[in-house]
Amino acid sequence: MFNITTAATLGITATPVTVEADVSFGLNAFCIVGLPDTAVKEARDRIRAAIKNSGYSFPRGRVTVNLAPADVRKQGPLYDLPIALSILLATGEFSRSSIDSCVFLGELALDGSVRAVQGTLTAAIMAKSRKLGSIFVPTGNTQEATAIGGLEVFGVDALQTLVDHLKGVQSIGPATKVAFTTPTQTSDFCAIKGQEGAKRALEIAAAGGHNILLKGPPGAGKTLLARSLPSILPALSHEESIEVTAIASVAGTLPTGQGLVQVRPFRSPHHSSSAVSLVGGGTWPRPGEVSLAHRGVLFLDELPEFSRYVLEHLRQPLEDGNVTISRAVGSIQFPARFLLAAAMNPCPCGHLTNPHKQCTCTLNQIAKYQKKISGPLLDRFDLVIEVPAVEHDKLLSNQKPESSDAIRDRVEMARTRQHERLTELRLFTNSELSSSQLDELCPLTSENKSLLEVALRSNRLSARGFMRVRKVARTIADLAGSDEIALEHLAEALQYREQVRLD
Repeated sequence: MFNITTAATLGITATPVTVEADVSFGLNAFCIVGLPDTAVKEARDRIRAAIKNSGYSFPRGRVTVNLAPADVRKQGPLYDLPIALSILLATGEFSRSSIDSCVFLGELALDGSVRAVQGTLTAAIMAKSRKLGSIFVPTGNTQEATAIGGLEVFGVDALQTLVDHLKGVQSIGPATKVAFTTPTQTSDFCAIKGQEGAKRALEIAAAGGHNILLKGPPGAGKTLLARSLPSILPALSHEESIEVTAIASVAGTLPTGQGLVQVRPFRSPHHSSSAVSLVGGGTWPRPGEVSLAHRGVLFLDELPEFSRYVLEHLRQPLEDGNVTISRAVGSIQFPARFLLAAAMNPCPCGHLTNPHKQCTCTLNQIAKYQKKISGPLLDRFDLVIEVPAVEHDKLLSNQKPESSDAIRDRVEMARTRQHERLTELRLFTNSELSSSQLDELCPLTSENKSLLEVALRSNRLSARGFMRVRKVARTIADLAGSDEIALEHLAEALQYREQVRLD
């Protein structure tokens, strides 16, 4: 029996898979067992052609390949290379000692060249955690694999090149990590005139990772404000970057040749998106938009135009920070800790709050339009902001608005304060605090309790809203450089809940 180690991706983690090959006498046959999917079963013809076109002989007789453990489903073409190696090992092309503590993955072309595959980063993380010394990946995936460090990575461009390396004929040099420059943001707050109130709310949202809803007439700048939000977010930490890159690698959205993702994701799905595309799913679960936006921004423009059924699927990820998708073959969990930013008009025509244009909607139409957003979903927004039409004098003003760089400096200062407070809890922002953690780290003064009691008695706050107001107040205090939540911080947080409908 001849074994090669590879990996199977489960969510954004990987588990080791042993590829066993056996060549026996009998009629010519090539069988792959061990719960393979269609792509793995189709590998038989690719592997046979790749071996022959690389100058080797495909063994005669019955060739049986087992992918163990058999209870883990194997999907994708990444098993082509390890299966081919296990067969060549069985025919004596190279020695068993040359593959000790090594992991192999890659798709084979018919000519024997090796193509890039998905999930390389998760396989590299698995190899490092299990103290395996080396990983052999397609050349297009080397920067992805070298990003984690502490693991010897070899880039393979062809099956013959790899076999020559294993035989000691011609060595492949270890891949080196290449430094990637952080792309510059194209949108900047200095391009947006007026809307100081909305900019302040977005600064708070960015500092604490709070969900925000922008409401206002067409042309007020809601979409531009939301699309400029990434420009004031701090850079990804190394831990966050690995999480984001792992999701992109599994989803197949990571460009070939790229290492760790350096910028926070910004996802803006169309309002016709299905529930599966938004939260993930499929016969074998794949990450959806909420996971692709992990540690970044999920922007839903024209929020009421989304199906209410689809929007209700956001409620669980917004609370838990992850998505669990259960299928007959098992359950897969994807992280989904994102900042939800949404924009909507106040009515179907959009001019209900526009002082310069007359609204043409009936009261019934307005109520029906606003009811498209359920109360429970609306209650999950920490900040709900009215974005008015821009005043003409501000549009004509030559005064340059504050830049994103200046705002980001304040956001980073607030994030630093949060990091010092939350690092032992392995949390990143105030929005992730639980009720008990909030009570311990952010106690209320008697004045603060009195103000919150008034809000609760007037039915302005739900139990969830009560917690979210306290988190926002903590973020406002961090922006102000204050260790304590002052009364003015709490009052400002409460005003951002004025438009939350409790029904």
